[in-house]
Amino acid sequence: MPSHNRPIRIGMIVPSSNTCLEPQTYRILGDRQDITIHSTRIPVTRIALDDSSDKQFDSSVMRAAAELLATANVDVIAWNGTSGSWLGASHDHALASEITDATGIPATTSTLAYLDAFSTFGTERIGLFTPYTADVNEAVIASYAKEGIKTIDHRHLDLTDNESFGRVTDEEMLPGSLELAAAHPDALVYLCTNLYGANITAEVEARTGVPVLDSVAVTLWHALKLAGAPLLDAKWGRLLAE
Repeated sequence: MPSHNRPIRIGMIVPSSNTCLEPQTYRILGDRQDITIHSTRIPVTRIALDDSSDKQFDSSVMRAAAELLATANVDVIAWNGTSGSWLGASHDHALASEITDATGIPATTSTLAYLDAFSTFGTERIGLFTPYTADVNEAVIASYAKEGIKTIDHRHLDLTDNESFGRVTDEEMLPGSLELAAAHPDALVYLCTNLYGANITAEVEARTGVPVLDSVAVTLWHALKLAGAPLLDAKWGRLLAE
């Protein structure tokens, strides 16, 4: 008979071309034995502001993925993608509700995780770093403004191919990160779950004193919080620690 004493199971809906979030999530968890991660993928290959890109995030696709995760008896389901940051928070609130209605399992998204983090930590002014194009950044900035979050400066790498985001190096991210931190935001946000921002979080925080909120770390933090599990080690973002 299977044991009733099992680790907490976090279900994650993953963009198909994302090569970062699964290995990075396990790297962040380290040697913890109280959490396991279970993923299913949906087709996502391109990030842009047009109908063909937006259709990748259709709620029916998400619901089907969530229903697959539910068969693994997961404790929380997270859409581990940042599309709600430009589609609008209402999109992700509706998505999380639809997933929970379909499965009976608490649900979140990367965008909802950020909004909870901003509220929890009193974050009102951010520096924004993404691999996206300028127009996607502007849409994110406008969406965040509706939630009371002011973006005081931003950087973008002008990429659209989702797979390419996971090949951005620490060296390519660090100069822009330090420039953003120099404006003294409440937090520096690495927005994209296929971007290895968590790799340089500790260095940026140590060099600048500015807290860093990386998408992979923030989504995991929120899933752990919903599950009632211990949170993260401070090296992945001092705000996300116990």
